Amino acid sequence: MSQQQLSAKKQQDLQVQYSNYKDTLQAIAQKIGDVEQETEEHKLVLETLTPLPGDRKCFRMINGVLVERTVSDVLPALQTNANNLKEVLENLVKQYRSKQEDMDKWKKKNNVQVVQQ
Repeated sequence: MSQQQLSAKKQQDLQVQYSNYKDTLQAIAQKIGDVEQETEEHKLVLETLTPLPGDRKCFRMINGVLVERTVSDVLPALQTNANNLKEVLENLVKQYRSKQEDMDKWKKKNNVQVVQQ
């Protein structure tokens, strides 16, 4: 292979790696958005149900099935889910930052400069 072909091949490989980093970051960002939305929904439901009497009837969707429960039955499960969502969100943010740092190091190592359009 000529020097020009090797350079073109290296450029193509760098472009593929860059695209992979960007796609991964975008996927993680999408997951973060989904979890944030679900966390906000849990917060809204908790704020709505908390002041209600514990024996009041409410409905909860479980695996696509609407079931009748009481407020006192639903609140602990909702709180647990909300706490778990917060942990998942924190982990996703850490993962995003780590991947972003990896990408920055890769760009520095390979002397890659990206022009935003």
